[in-house]
Amino acid sequence: MTATSFSVMFSGCFVTLLIWAGCTTVVCLVDEKLAVQQATTIGYHSTETMAANATYGQSAMPFACGNITHMCGEYCSICHQFYAAPSMDCLSVLFGLCLSNFEHAMASLRSTDWCTWSNVSGLYSNLSTCTEEISDCLLIPWPNTLVEQTFVDIHSKFFKDCPSEELSDPPPLIIFALVITPICLIPVMVSLVVLKTKNGDGSS
Repeated sequence: MTATSFSVMFSGCFVTLLIWAGCTTVVCLVDEKLAVQQATTIGYHSTETMAANATYGQSAMPFACGNITHMCGEYCSICHQFYAAPSMDCLSVLFGLCLSNFEHAMASLRSTDWCTWSNVSGLYSNLSTCTEEISDCLLIPWPNTLVEQTFVDIHSKFFKDCPSEELSDPPPLIIFALVITPICLIPVMVSLVVLKTKNGDGSS
């Protein structure tokens, strides 16, 4: 075996050894970084969940829960127990509590009082606040399509017969009279101008 072939073979083995050792080291470092990141992430969520549990005394939940009100823990527990997440379906069910309170309060008023804003403004505001608080507890943006639909429904149920404050068009007969009057006056005015012109020409 010549020195040249021996050095080539030795170099090849050495490079192979370096590549194998280097790849193993890189893989280990990558695995260590991933393990650290996962542990950090899990630790963060665990800390957050433990804080929520300590605040609300509830079992561990796999999602974050707001803390705008003391009822947030209850709302999140309902969503966790029946829907496994704070979904729009769960939000719709919880909005039923707000609507039930609103409808009960509206039923205590006479239907003739529904159209008086001073009588219903407090109830309306309470409903709005209730939907906002539940949405914030579940960390769902407010307003949303469900909130809009809720208010459309209550308007069609309770306020559809209330008179509108907006200006409306006058009856068709009044519109016709207002349009036809200047049209009829134009020939009369033209005739008066022509007669006046003729009279003026005759006298001169």
